[in-house]
Amino acid sequence: MHLVKKIEVIANAFELGKILDGLDKSGVHNHIVIRNVAGKGLSGTTEDLDMTMLDNVYIIAFCMPEQIKSVVEHIRPLLNKFGGTCYVSDVMEIRSVKCVASL
Repeated sequence: MHLVKKIEVIANAFELGKILDGLDKSGVHNHIVIRNVAGKGLSGTTEDLDMTMLDNVYIIAFCMPEQIKSVVEHIRPLLNKFGGTCYVSDVMEIRSVKCVASL
């Protein structure tokens, strides 16, 4: 097992390409996208997806701890400009990681 960072982004689907590009530029190339996400946020209102023109997405990605600074530098400006939120947490990955040099 080893420590990794879990990145969770909730944003407007219209900005999905920019967010995934930011992750890619940070060296985070694998991700999961869940579309048509709705919920109740800090504003206290619940979004009805039948009534919105642009749906929300939930992006999940994982990276090594030393990559998180670059991720934040690429994602924060997008969220500040277009809206959305990002959460970063420490999680344990149970898959063993092999060093390329040892192969």
